[in-house]
Amino acid sequence: MLEIQLQGVMMDFRSLPDMLRTNANRYGDKAAMLIKSGEEWKEISYAEFGEKVRLIAEGLVSLGIAAGEKVALLSENRPEWSMSDFGIQSAKAIVVPVYPTLISKQIEYILRNSGAKFIIASTAEQAEKVVPLLDSIENLSKLILMEGGDNFDNENIISFDDLLEAGKQYRKNNENWYHETVDKIDKMEMMTIIYTSGTTGDPKGVMLCHNNFMSNIEAVLEPIPISKDDIFLSFLPLSHVFERMAGNFVPYALGSTVAFAESIEKVAENMGEVHPTIMTSVPRLYEKMYTKINIAVDEGSPVKRKLFRWSFRIGDEMQKAQKAGTVSAGLKFKHGIASKLVFSKLKTRMGGKLRFFVSGGAPLSQEIGEFFSMAGITIIECYGLTETSPGITAGVAGDVVFGTVGPPLNNVEVKIEEDGEILTRGPHVMLGYHDNEEATKEIIDSDGWLHTGDIGEFDEGGRLKITDRKKNILVTAGGKNIAPAPIENMLITSPIIEQIMLIGDRRKFISAVIAPDFINLKSLAEKRGISISSNEELVSDPEVYKLMEEELDKLLLNVSNFERVKKFIMIPRLLTIEDGEITPSLKIKRKVIIEKFAGQIDALYED
Repeated sequence: MLEIQLQGVMMDFRSLPDMLRTNANRYGDKAAMLIKSGEEWKEISYAEFGEKVRLIAEGLVSLGIAAGEKVALLSENRPEWSMSDFGIQSAKAIVVPVYPTLISKQIEYILRNSGAKFIIASTAEQAEKVVPLLDSIENLSKLILMEGGDNFDNENIISFDDLLEAGKQYRKNNENWYHETVDKIDKMEMMTIIYTSGTTGDPKGVMLCHNNFMSNIEAVLEPIPISKDDIFLSFLPLSHVFERMAGNFVPYALGSTVAFAESIEKVAENMGEVHPTIMTSVPRLYEKMYTKINIAVDEGSPVKRKLFRWSFRIGDEMQKAQKAGTVSAGLKFKHGIASKLVFSKLKTRMGGKLRFFVSGGAPLSQEIGEFFSMAGITIIECYGLTETSPGITAGVAGDVVFGTVGPPLNNVEVKIEEDGEILTRGPHVMLGYHDNEEATKEIIDSDGWLHTGDIGEFDEGGRLKITDRKKNILVTAGGKNIAPAPIENMLITSPIIEQIMLIGDRRKFISAVIAPDFINLKSLAEKRGISISSNEELVSDPEVYKLMEEELDKLLLNVSNFERVKKFIMIPRLLTIEDGEITPSLKIKRKVIIEKFAGQIDALYED
């Protein structure tokens, strides 16, 4: 990994804790965080944020944490997550984020593999997964609970308030410890181990340092303009590197405000309350919004449908005219009407002040990106990996080309191998995999190039286009190479499809496993006179199968015949994290699905 001399906003900071300390003083009473309490949104200032971070660091060291030791963090998104993150770093300890959706066995693997000494958890519900591990994992000695710590009769379980109090007591005799410790942090030191959600096998622990993130913050601010006046709405798991970087480190580097959504179900409601200017998300949010908008239009009056489609046609014409520099007065007038009658209402539903969405974690459907762009709502797509902390490329605000993930960031290198694999090198590349030198050597070659495992190409403007994961490429029995992701992205735009995975490797044709959107599919079936009482009945009904078949044929009309889905199975439930079928970042575990539904899949190929 390369160390670089930071030139812009990050040049004044030695490390991430130094960044937070500096900005706590610089921005003082300005809101760093917003959290809903009852019906009101409560502000947490930068000064309060900074003080809590300091107390957490002091509390941890007073309880026995030493530099270089690991502290796991098991929590939903909330202010204490970010406070704990910076607090652990400030003690020169190493943060090990753990998804709150993981079951006890998965948590145990991460705690054992990382060698975590302490774990900070959010609630009693999360604590129940960890309490049995306090006795079975030798190195794990303390559980600190953000809520309900007083409900456990165990000397190794303490409350968050007790941690803060321990910090206050420690400071009385060690007034200079915090500042001296933060001053000693080297930006090349490891500061976190992030376990990949892993679509195959056990997760790997990705070791990242301060310089990884700081160089990424520096680079991403060139294509994506962000300021202290921006308000972020956070709802993606902070355990995921994308949200931790884009929705946590970036705003706090600039003095922006982060509002914590109450839950993913309340994101739409919270948007209307906090009026965010920037939101980061995986494509699934935009897919859901797209589906919801189109269903509302289809269920509206003929006049409403006609106005909606006319407005988006004008939006498309306006975009093309703006790029060509040929905007006529008539088109400008029509666009003004479309904006007032349709586009402004969409923007209002998103809070009214949104400047742009940032999308990452998976490819965004070009159709969905263009749909929102026609309404004047920009989605900037980025590309990266946990192993690259995470940014490799980013779309440029004002010059977004859908179907691409933008050009490489200004301090990273990207090249395409002969087989199409994307390689990258620079200060964003991880230190390596924790306790797994063999896997590290497999992914980072002797020249420092990290092999991403993704297939892609550059367009004529130097923007990267991602085709698929190298390991996901399907090679049919007839020798045709098919990238499933672009086809799956087309199909997921359907209002009656919730999840889909293509199958076809060494098979005669492409098939699919589909988890329907049960509400929308039942509604469509009822409109066609098909009476359904359960999900099981829905997915096994021949007439419903025909409805789904028609939908697939319609969406795949413009793809090659060998890429079309010839047969499929519908399953009566959604794929879940709990059943080990999707990752916490919502990626489908292809191998698991093929094994779990092997009998039904094989039956599709029987003559």
